[in-house]
Amino acid sequence: MTAKVARVVATPAALELIESLKAQHGDLMFHQSGGCCDGSSPMCYQLGEFRVGGQDVLLGEIGSCPFYMGAAQFEYWQHTQLIIDVVPGRGGMFSLEGPEGKRFLTRSRLYSDEEWAIIGII
Repeated sequence: MTAKVARVVATPAALELIESLKAQHGDLMFHQSGGCCDGSSPMCYQLGEFRVGGQDVLLGEIGSCPFYMGAAQFEYWQHTQLIIDVVPGRGGMFSLEGPEGKRFLTRSRLYSDEEWAIIGII
């Protein structure tokens, strides 16, 4: 059995906020486009409220919510594991966490050689 390496993970603080938002809004999804302004941050939507297109890549799930990234941005970030965190501040104008006084933030780390070897065969 081959080990799996997650392309996207969430911090405990992010998972806590996701659970709070799910209690308020139901099932959720995330998208990070890499566009200008708010598009460079992970955006949280009610599941189905954002139309995913052929240029979007499903990276995995955080808090049982699908996380997509635009293909152009994925090309740039493919060598890193995304770590979704929460910091004080206003989220993107359409992102559900905005009224909470918190916003999702993407951090990253490079994969180790061993992890990259696993990702290369998945």
